[in-house]
Amino acid sequence: MSGRGRARGIGARWRRRRPLRTRLALAVTAAVAFVALGVCAAAFLVVRGALYQQLDLSLTQSARLAAQRNPDSGPGTLAGECRFRAAPACAEVVPADPGRDPRAPYLLPVTPAARAVAAGTRAPYYTAIVHAGHPARMLTTDYGKGRALQVALRADTVEDGIEQAAWWLALTAAAGVLLAALLGYWVARTGLAPVTRLTATAERIAATRDPRHRIELPPPGRGREDEVTRLAGSFNTMLGELEQSVTAQRRLVADASHELRTPLTALRTNAELLARGDRLTAEQRDRASLALGRQLREVTGLVNDLIELARDEEPQLLVEQVRLAPLVEYCVGAARAHWPGVAFRVRAPSPSRGEGEAVVAGVPARLSRLLGNLLDNAAKFSPAGAEVEVALAVRGDGSAQVTVRDHGPGISEADLPYVFDRFYRAGAARALPGSGLGLAMARQIARAHEAEVVAEAAPGGGALFRLTFAAPA
Repeated sequence: MSGRGRARGIGARWRRRRPLRTRLALAVTAAVAFVALGVCAAAFLVVRGALYQQLDLSLTQSARLAAQRNPDSGPGTLAGECRFRAAPACAEVVPADPGRDPRAPYLLPVTPAARAVAAGTRAPYYTAIVHAGHPARMLTTDYGKGRALQVALRADTVEDGIEQAAWWLALTAAAGVLLAALLGYWVARTGLAPVTRLTATAERIAATRDPRHRIELPPPGRGREDEVTRLAGSFNTMLGELEQSVTAQRRLVADASHELRTPLTALRTNAELLARGDRLTAEQRDRASLALGRQLREVTGLVNDLIELARDEEPQLLVEQVRLAPLVEYCVGAARAHWPGVAFRVRAPSPSRGEGEAVVAGVPARLSRLLGNLLDNAAKFSPAGAEVEVALAVRGDGSAQVTVRDHGPGISEADLPYVFDRFYRAGAARALPGSGLGLAMARQIARAHEAEVVAEAAPGGGALFRLTFAAPA
């Protein structure tokens, strides 16, 4: 690997190992420091240019005065006082032809460029020189008749001003870099505080396996709805959903173990009883065999219901447009066969009479299970000779509603909030067969189809269940 590749690898490893707060602080510091240094450098150039422009303006005015006072001077020195800081400008006339130079040496340096200005082949120009051991600024301009005029002024004041400006700007840049570092640290610490709390909460949940922890958020209405705060709020929402899921799972396991304990005990008892079949009469063996079969069916149904509830999802690939009227008739027919002692009366819209037809998107098998559970629940609580009323209607907003009413003991106000909970059984239902999962499954299937099922006390007694499907989009 080349040296450049190794350097890049070391830099990448360093960035990965540094905490996000440090990297953000360094990034903010670098950005603000770059801006501060850029501003100071630009200010230095502006100050330097302004000082030299003022000096050049003074040189131009001095050259104009010298030309006005000495319009026909020959080659040689016109004024030589620029050796002192506050002295006037020194000036001299330079011919284009070196043969016309005076015997006395020139005060200012004469270059071929100055001869070119005298000859008119070059434009006037400014140059920095050293005169008598001091910095100076010189203007070389056309003087006419093959001559050039050179005027110089001491530049000590300008150089001192530039040096002083450079020191002040350097101090300003250093203070800006220091302030940038402090601001970078403050921004990183303040901006990443919710992320730090989020990380600490996630680590605490991973260590304790307790999803009840939450990230502290600022009070609402203080203008702190930034991206990090929304992230923390979303994380709290996710923790709430996780807590509900874990709680529901634990409750499901506890309820399932409680519900399975009794039938499994009865199964074991009947199995042990049949194992001693030589001591039983034929009638006792038949009775024990029937009880064993019934208990096996109950346990099998309970396990299947638990699997359906634990899955908590519906297959989306089998969704199709389902006509509710034939589906209701089919489910009522199956309920009549299962409950021969209960009368079912169905009322549904008739397209032949101009009434609307209810069509919903769903899985037919799952919708059949939903309606079957509602019908089984109504039939289970219906007294002998009573009927179960089933009605299908299409409402004005396009939504469809199925109602199932029985004429049994009804649902008390205390039981209404819990009728769709898993394994919940009202006091009047404890002596009846069932596991308390049918209505929970009905609500789960309804929500999977974007429908809502509610229970209420029917007028005149009994229970009324309303299954409402949303209007098609």
